[in-house]
Amino acid sequence: MPEKAMKESVKDAKKNVQTSTQLHLKISEIRDNTVVLKNGGLRAILKSSSMNLNLKSEAEQNAVIYSYQNFLNTLEFPIQILIRSKKLDIDDYIEKLKKLAVKQTNPLMQKQTFEYIEYISRLVEYADIMEKEFYVVIPQDPFRSEQKGLIKTFLENIFPQDTVQKIKQRHGEFDELKKGLNQRVNTARAGLENCNLRVTELNTQELIELFYEVYNPMTSRNQKFTNEEDLALENDGAGENQSTQTVEAPKS
Repeated sequence: MPEKAMKESVKDAKKNVQTSTQLHLKISEIRDNTVVLKNGGLRAILKSSSMNLNLKSEAEQNAVIYSYQNFLNTLEFPIQILIRSKKLDIDDYIEKLKKLAVKQTNPLMQKQTFEYIEYISRLVEYADIMEKEFYVVIPQDPFRSEQKGLIKTFLENIFPQDTVQKIKQRHGEFDELKKGLNQRVNTARAGLENCNLRVTELNTQELIELFYEVYNPMTSRNQKFTNEEDLALENDGAGENQSTQTVEAPKS
């Protein structure tokens, strides 16, 4: 590459940092099974199973509705219930079938397995089959963020740049806010489980995968996180015992 073109490329890269989508995201980092926002707030995400009330008797329906009502009445904090629709992903299932097909000693069974793999892959691709996932977002915000006025909030949205001072402040508040967040998570989980739902809290890797797929729906189908070794984590050097995590997607 010519020297002039290389310099222009570097300049463009510096400009892209200022106009990057990541700059305008409210998420600062993801660690300790928690989403940390730039305003210092913490978010935990619970993934819940679903339930078809139409398949239950009237008595069972009333019991579920009553349990859900009790769950809402026990909450002393706001929650966000999120329903996510996405294209059905059967890549892991297909990989298992391929491994079974390779190990198959019967030629006829092996051929039929590969034909089934091709059929099910085309069916999902062309039928555009969707699946739904259910999440409950649990918030815990510092007192200072709750006292912000409209003008200050407006200015922060216009100038979303993060600073070392903000990072240090977030790390100083993290442990105390995390305790309150854990209490809220336990309360919400217990209430949902009383409704006969299976509830799990997303860990750090699962949170990263979730936001990666949400913001990169097409790319995430080809480039996936297979394990924690695919996550490139770096410290920002904000303090001796303080660090933020930079997550890079796996490269093709």
